[in-house]
Amino acid sequence: MSLITLKVSNLKKSYGAIQAVKEVSFQVKPGEIFGVIGPNGSGKTTLFNSILGQINSDFGEIIFNDQNVSKLSALELSRLGIGRTFQTLQVFEKMSVRDNLIVAAQEHQGTMWSRIFSPPNSGLDSKANDLLEKFHIAHMADLMAGQLSYGQQKLVDIAMAFMSDPTLILLDEPCAGVNPHLVSDIGALLKRLNEEKGGTFVVIEHNMDFIMNLCHRIMVMVEGEVLAIGTPDEIRSNKQVLQAYLGN
Repeated sequence: MSLITLKVSNLKKSYGAIQAVKEVSFQVKPGEIFGVIGPNGSGKTTLFNSILGQINSDFGEIIFNDQNVSKLSALELSRLGIGRTFQTLQVFEKMSVRDNLIVAAQEHQGTMWSRIFSPPNSGLDSKANDLLEKFHIAHMADLMAGQLSYGQQKLVDIAMAFMSDPTLILLDEPCAGVNPHLVSDIGALLKRLNEEKGGTFVVIEHNMDFIMNLCHRIMVMVEGEVLAIGTPDEIRSNKQVLQAYLGN
């Protein structure tokens, strides 16, 4: 096993004269929950989208499990074992909760021919049911996803990212728009999945309590640059971070 799951080196991305990401470098270890924080416009989402093949970076290198993946597409990265959630929900509202999870995993099941001739659910029912239990939404499995509350749909969205058994999952604001009680549940769930499966997570989030309680290490970005990387305690006590972002 590689000692580093994700290594980003000197990543740059500009839009005209605007430098959205400026020579960002960091590493994420296997089994680590790594947080990314920063004010709006600090380059967090551009960084995520560059890592995930949604946009092409201008310069830099992205290594995933010792493989250079800098030029790979989002689909190729997904098949290598990188999952993600988006800021906006990606659920299919007119499909059942269970079918949302099954559809999320079908692209990873064998060859095109095996998918064509396999059962409609591709044998994924039991896997979906297991995740629904873990996410405490098994009682909603047969409801249309559109019938669920926004927070419940967030849980479905996160569960969908786990259906392909990714090695690395990038979560983009998993708590945005979610009520405080459910925020706590999401944090506990991610910790449990990290401990049970040894998964590696990179999490963007504005909820500071959530990030501080969840992550092993945190990277602070300001104006496209890395201001600091450290443990939650180190970030809390970093004077530059307090000045530039936390405010007190």
